[in-house]
Amino acid sequence: MKLSGQLLRSVDRDSDLYAKLKDAHVKISQKDARTWGSKAATEAAIRLNWVDLPHSSEALIPEIHTLTQRFAAKSRVVLCGMGGSSLGPEVIAKSLNKSLFIFDSTDPEYAHHAIGNDLANTVVVVSSKSGSTIETSSQRAIFESQLRTAGLNPIDHMVFVTDPGSPLDQDVRAEGFAVINADPNVGGRFSVLSAFGLVPTALVGINVGEILTQSQIELAALLADPTQVLDIAYVFLTQSEQYIAFTDAGSHVPGLSDWIEQLIAESTGKESVGRLPIATENLQGSKVGGALTVAFAGAGADVVVEGDLGAHFIFWEWLTALLGVGLKIDPFNQPNVTEAKEQTAQCLTEWNNTIPELLPQCVDSGVEIFGDGQSLKDALATFIEDVKEGGYIAIMAYLDRQDDVRISELRSILAEKSGRPTSFGWGPRFLHSTGQFHKGGQKNGSFLQITGETDLDYEIPGRQFSLKTLFAAQAIGDNRALATRKYPLLRLHLQDRSAGIDQLLNAARSL
Repeated sequence: MKLSGQLLRSVDRDSDLYAKLKDAHVKISQKDARTWGSKAATEAAIRLNWVDLPHSSEALIPEIHTLTQRFAAKSRVVLCGMGGSSLGPEVIAKSLNKSLFIFDSTDPEYAHHAIGNDLANTVVVVSSKSGSTIETSSQRAIFESQLRTAGLNPIDHMVFVTDPGSPLDQDVRAEGFAVINADPNVGGRFSVLSAFGLVPTALVGINVGEILTQSQIELAALLADPTQVLDIAYVFLTQSEQYIAFTDAGSHVPGLSDWIEQLIAESTGKESVGRLPIATENLQGSKVGGALTVAFAGAGADVVVEGDLGAHFIFWEWLTALLGVGLKIDPFNQPNVTEAKEQTAQCLTEWNNTIPELLPQCVDSGVEIFGDGQSLKDALATFIEDVKEGGYIAIMAYLDRQDDVRISELRSILAEKSGRPTSFGWGPRFLHSTGQFHKGGQKNGSFLQITGETDLDYEIPGRQFSLKTLFAAQAIGDNRALATRKYPLLRLHLQDRSAGIDQLLNAARSL
């Protein structure tokens, strides 16, 4: 890796903290589960094989090659997965300019794009450690149904990546599906160099052996001289109390910021401490709110980290493990993620597959306002005023990240208007990423939730609720989980998505 940036001058290699990180580095290289303390040891003991993946995953290459030959005639690949199962493959595909459709939503509008109009030439990869993830299991059921309706045999169009012996593994093997097992002792957000990252990317024509070679070179460099990763860990721990803004702009690794966002946010955002990564559009946008800035190319950021894609993966995983030591937390658990899941389940039970009519405080030209404010502009202004000193804004968009992508412009607008670090996440995928930080990190977030109407829906075979109901329940469930903490919380519901997005962006710009 090549490091540069003015904040590297702040590193004190003679400090107690640096010595502590250096000692932890040796323990991590030995896969010592006690590195993060006795309380974390049980979890760490079954989560440390990511250290070996640059080399151990080479054993998968013959099996992956056989799989790619089997599905070579399929021209379109769809990946059903959430969090670490999808963000890693997404950045690999983006960086190497390959087409991989990431289906990491329960929005019926986005599901429509995922299903497409050419199932005969589609191969669907279903990635889940256990198969119990509600989004992925629903996506699987819908695709199997759609394939059968099209007169196609799902076995000829579906591949499963899961842990050996998992309920999903047993189920799909018994039915005759293609299955590749991942290492069960690797957590989802550390799994990019495992079967979860390699299988879908190999199917779109990427040389995954090259990615592994890059990671092997970086791992060897880390073990020979850990100075670089120790320096960055020291900077993150001492020069930032909370916010680290990343930008892919000008780099050859588009999407890396999103992957790092999940890795660091979900790993460190607990026990009211953590570092909140913010994926930004450019260097100028990353500087808002006094965040420590990180870029992957060029100059001007506080820290610039340049390297091959495979090198980035093992570097940032190692760094995240070190951050856990510095923050005195377990980087491998996610204790608050279940809250939104439990609230979602409660909504589904209450609703009985009929989304209730929820009455807003007011309606402004088709935008329903659930919160303070007599108009959309007023509601946004009040929301910004309520951001705590030193706090951040989290935008959570439960919309179609293909057709509704313009809503992502709201991140930079609100950051500029508020002067506060502002993150943007697509629902429900952020629930497997920054969602942990929202509830477990520093208690200074303000949350803007955006939902929208849709006439589309898909029945989910084997479930008593439809996809549209699940999508709504996830939004309202997370809303309830946040509301219990009394955080500033505003929900805007767009009766017409396209018109509502225009209205919302215009109102924000006029603040």
